Amino acid sequence: MIPLDEAVTARLESHGERFEVLVDPDAALAMKRGEFEGELEDVIAAEDVFENASRGDRPAEADLEEVFGTTDPLEIIPEVIDRGEIQITAEQRKEMQEKKHKQLINRIARNAVNPQMDNAPHPPDRIESALEETDFRIDPMVPVENQVDEALEALRPVIPIRFEEVTIAVQVPADYAGSAQARIRQFGELEREEWQNDGSWVGVLTFPAGLQNDFYDLVNEHTSGEAETRIVKDEDDLKTR
Repeated sequence: MIPLDEAVTARLESHGERFEVLVDPDAALAMKRGEFEGELEDVIAAEDVFENASRGDRPAEADLEEVFGTTDPLEIIPEVIDRGEIQITAEQRKEMQEKKHKQLINRIARNAVNPQMDNAPHPPDRIESALEETDFRIDPMVPVENQVDEALEALRPVIPIRFEEVTIAVQVPADYAGSAQARIRQFGELEREEWQNDGSWVGVLTFPAGLQNDFYDLVNEHTSGEAETRIVKDEDDLKTR
């Protein structure tokens, strides 16, 4: 279950009665759209149905039976979410907007590059500054992933930007290969790997281009800067540097 201080109210009014449940706003909205694949406990803050959640008042069992045909909260809660409305206060809306704004900036920074600077990553602060120059405003009631394309369209007149993946070959010396390769291989999609006769490890990974600096930092941290890397542009370009 989610913490109570992170929950908002989903409210359904029916048969002259009001029914409220405490939910995670993003998960509840995903349920309404039929896009949620988790468990109900990941959506709710309490296994309970209220007449007034802020006061803790509960509806009569007879009202629950009349409207839902059951008194079981776990059967009623999905109906309240599906048929009702997600209620958020101005303060909650502001908090959700700020949270999703940060998530959007991080998502774009992880995937975007500057095509005019040899596909170098854009730092998050540059993306945030550029976004402030546009008319784009994050919608707190829409998933971040559904707003990325619109944000990119707003950013393109301000900064050169596009989403890109990069494939990098890395050779880890034998002294570090055992432990380092276990961490490095998890960074992206491991396209291929090979153990060399000298005990070194070679791996080829693909991941969002915006994470290149993070990747190099990880490699250097676990190899004391002794690993060799090279961006792979095609199948014939697999030598490391």
